[in-house]
Parts: sequence; structure tokens; C-alpha cells
Amino acid sequence: MIDFAELRRGMVDGQVRANNVTDHRIVAAMLEIPRERFVPAPLKSLAYIDDDLKIREATATQRARYLVEPMALARLVQLADVQNDEHVLDVGSGTGYSAALLARLAQQVVALDDDAGFVAASSTTLSELGVDNVAVMQGELAAGWAKDAPYDVILLNGSVDRIPQQLFSQLKDGGRLVAVEGHGGAGRAIIATKAGGVVSERPAFNAAIPELPGFAAAPGFVF
Repeated sequence: MIDFAELRRGMVDGQVRANNVTDHRIVAAMLEIPRERFVPAPLKSLAYIDDDLKIREATATQRARYLVEPMALARLVQLADVQNDEHVLDVGSGTGYSAALLARLAQQVVALDDDAGFVAASSTTLSELGVDNVAVMQGELAAGWAKDAPYDVILLNGSVDRIPQQLFSQLKDGGRLVAVEGHGGAGRAIIATKAGGVVSERPAFNAAIPELPGFAAAPGFVF
């Protein structure tokens, strides 16, 4: 029988702590959250590997979707500096692992995904784990979830070409948006902060994580 608790400790020690994740709240949460509950049954033995984990195959109409590797997710969440009285939007929440992590740090989380299967599965898993401060919603990812805005923090669970203005408009003044702009070796984590209605961005670290669908830049005009 697989000892998931031991694998979880190995993930935290070898992947998370070893990569400059120093926020003890994130470390504690990742030691406790059963990541294997958020992956398809055939992949449970791979739940703690140091890699992105495919949770949906690509089809003619849909891109593949992934659970972002633990180290990258932890660093993005640490960059967001979520506080226990804050309201967070988790964009592209997939099967719900990132929402479970954010729920340990924030007061309330809105987990948004456009895949009905993910919405149903994550709602069930979070409920079974007793996570009662996450509302799972289905909708277009790039549109955010304006109904429950504004948010202190918005996290994008995948790399994007561009961050839509709609998402910035859903940030509170003083709020932060964390995302990875660019793909593969060109990807970099950024934090965008809203102050006085103006959003400013700064790069934080290089990051290569799977693409989040729906955020492709419009084709430019070419002579």
C-alpha cells in the first residue's frame, strides 16, 4: 500500500522547502492536504512527483489541463502573500488542490473553472475534506468572477499570454494578482499590484508551467 503521508513529506522537504518557500503556513498546509485526492484515480501514485500532472487529455476542442507542480504552485502562492482575512479568486482551479491550499491561508476563496467535470469533482472533494470556505464556480476563466469581486488576491493557475483588464478590474485597491506570463523557458512569474486604481507589475522569478486556456493574445497585424 502506498504511504501517501511519507510521499507528502518528501514532496515538501525535497521540492517546496528546497526552493525558497519559507512561509510556514504554506509548508504546513502542503504537509496536510492529501494531494492524491485531487488527481485522477490511475495517477494517484504520481500525485507527489516534481512535475506537472495531466488531469485532462487534449481533445479536438479542448487543451489538456494540468495540476501545476507543487514547487511552482507554492512559490506563486507565497508571492501572493495571502492573509487570513482576505478574499481570493483562484482562476483555473481544476480539481481543487490550489483552492484547498488557498483556503488554509485566506478567509474566503472563489474557485473558478470552465470545465463542468472539474467543478463537480472539486466541489465533492473539498466538501469531503471539510473545506467550507471555498465556493466553486463555473465560468469563462478570462472573465473572472465579477459577482463576488472585489478580491484581495487573484491567482492564475497556469501560464498566459496576457492578463485581461477584466481581472484587474476585480482587484481591490491594494490587491495583488499573481500569474505566469509567457510559456516554457520564456515564462516568468509576475505580481501585479493595484494602488489608487492603477495597476503596476513586477517580475519575480522564472517559471515554466502549463498554459491556461482562454488567455491567448490577439494576433497582431503583420505587414
